[in-house]
Amino acid sequence: MTHDGLVHVIGGGLAGSEAAWTAANRGAKVRLYEMRPTRGTDAHETGRLAEMVCSNSFRSDDHEMNAVGLLHEEMRRARSLIMLSADENKVPAGSALAVDRDNFAATVEAKLEAHPNVEIIREEVEGLPPEDWDNVIIATGPLTSPAMGEALAALTGEDELAFFDAIAPILYTDSIDFEKAWYQSRYDKPGPGGTGKDYINLPLDEDQYNSFIQDLIEGEKGDFKEWEKSTPYFDGCLPIEVMAERGAETLRFGPMKPVGLTNPHQPDVKAYAIVQLRQDNALATLYNMVGFQTKLTYGEQQRVFKKIPGLENAVFARLGGLHRNTFLNSPALLDQSLRLKAHPRLRFAGQITGVEGYVESAAIGLLTGRFAAADAMSEIAPPPPPATTAMGALVGHITGGHLAQEKGSKSFQPMNINFGLFPPVEFSKTSEDGKKLRGKDKGRAKKLATTQRALIDFGMWLES
Repeated sequence: MTHDGLVHVIGGGLAGSEAAWTAANRGAKVRLYEMRPTRGTDAHETGRLAEMVCSNSFRSDDHEMNAVGLLHEEMRRARSLIMLSADENKVPAGSALAVDRDNFAATVEAKLEAHPNVEIIREEVEGLPPEDWDNVIIATGPLTSPAMGEALAALTGEDELAFFDAIAPILYTDSIDFEKAWYQSRYDKPGPGGTGKDYINLPLDEDQYNSFIQDLIEGEKGDFKEWEKSTPYFDGCLPIEVMAERGAETLRFGPMKPVGLTNPHQPDVKAYAIVQLRQDNALATLYNMVGFQTKLTYGEQQRVFKKIPGLENAVFARLGGLHRNTFLNSPALLDQSLRLKAHPRLRFAGQITGVEGYVESAAIGLLTGRFAAADAMSEIAPPPPPATTAMGALVGHITGGHLAQEKGSKSFQPMNINFGLFPPVEFSKTSEDGKKLRGKDKGRAKKLATTQRALIDFGMWLES
């Protein structure tokens, strides 16, 4: 195959932006195609590159005890554009890394516009890319346009796989009643850029909680289109009313758990459940409702959510919603360098590959950028990172780690990074004083051994 030295990246979300940046930094000339704002989507609100739709959080930044925090650290060491931009625009969020989403997107876009090896083209690539594009990264994301989706389905012979992803409401801080609400992070953890008082908390007693659950179950929901009705939800981003339907206590052990928080207005009264709001912009004028993605109609959202103590007079900057996400049956279709097995000129990055989450999507973009740059520069393609690393574990899941790899299998589902994707690790099961580790202490020792091994192996992979 002849190479023109160009890498064509289709899609300017987090994965496509990361892929373009990485390939360009490794010497390749990159053309990045983004159809917004010429053509919009059901979820995006702007034409900016790397717009964050569902949340402004990159989740935990703890690289020793949390798998996504480990992924953050690996990406930082690999000169990730997304992590660089996130660190420059972080807002307080307890132990999580959250950003001012508008400033974050503006930063990503500005850095790509200033890169001498990147050309940004604002137009839709309809259907499959031209045959003379011999080095292509398709990072069209979960909202792949119908033309591209149909072309990929025809090319792969696969039935399209999809799930619903959800958006949580955002409200104005000054509309919250702080005679009932208070600032506190769970267990007072400060996290990156935080103080230990990074979330707004809203308490419910048992009667209020049970009434709220009933409202969620009985509230009017938006209608699904006929072609959407058989589409499964992703378990990591369930609508709050679906969680409520799974059992009255589900939310109390999920996004509304009351542990690690004390109400200063009533310090002697333990809340039965607590709603948390997370800062959504640098000015702290907007907060989003953590875990409150929903299919309730706009009118029902206003009625039900304003029953939460402290939100009686809440003013919403954006209400929640659902959109349809599309992904490939990657274990059957992609090789370890994320190329389509039947058409190796095409690579895929981001959520369309079957990873879930902003950071995971960007990480796959980073890897495809490295792989594509090697092709563009006529260099030997690098291997994927070891399976012991967070990036390697993700690649393993989407290209072979899933049990059902046969073509046409419907069991492959998107996955966030988690320690269950890593191979077993050896670690000491006794403490320094010789006592046998149990419970949480044993779990912490195992996590620390896993993350330490990962960073050593990832460093060796980078050097090689």
